[in-house]
Amino acid sequence: MIQPVKEKIILGIDPGTNIMGYGLLKIVGTKPEVMALGVIDLRKQTDTYLKLKHIYERVQGIINAYLPDELAIEAPFFGKNVQSMLKLGRAQGVAIVAALMRDIPITEYAPLKIKMAITGNGQASKEQVADMLQRMLKIPSSEMSPLMDATDALGAAYCHYLQMGRPTTTKSYSNWGDFVKKNPNKIRKK
Repeated sequence: MIQPVKEKIILGIDPGTNIMGYGLLKIVGTKPEVMALGVIDLRKQTDTYLKLKHIYERVQGIINAYLPDELAIEAPFFGKNVQSMLKLGRAQGVAIVAALMRDIPITEYAPLKIKMAITGNGQASKEQVADMLQRMLKIPSSEMSPLMDATDALGAAYCHYLQMGRPTTTKSYSNWGDFVKKNPNKIRKK
């Protein structure tokens, strides 16, 4: 069950070195609504380092415009191309630093976890994720970005929203005997 919050804004980011997606969710009580959805298009920029500078500036601009409380960012997946992975990691790192400079807490989600949270299928396509988000969040077709990077970013924010109500525990147990040993006050003796 998702715990109600007075109001929270979650910025979701799908990192990329050519196109970086972003999506913002505003949570009021337990109801999420889309505030913004878009991309940072870096395809015209050829200098790798200037791309990183542009990512930093644009993410800072989004943060200044919407004042998010938290950042949910998609983790890079391990592909076969090491150079692509390094570039993606740099883009992700720059977006994270932009949030850290404003003391915004960051949570990273694996693509599989995001897909699973939204569609129930960790192998879902980008189109399936976008379709589910459009239906769940009642996004008019006219507001949907043709670039899936924007809906992937919104997916990270929505996944984070779904995780808000899940209690976390610092204790772990290997079996019932271990639970009893670590929680003697929870056992009632007859």
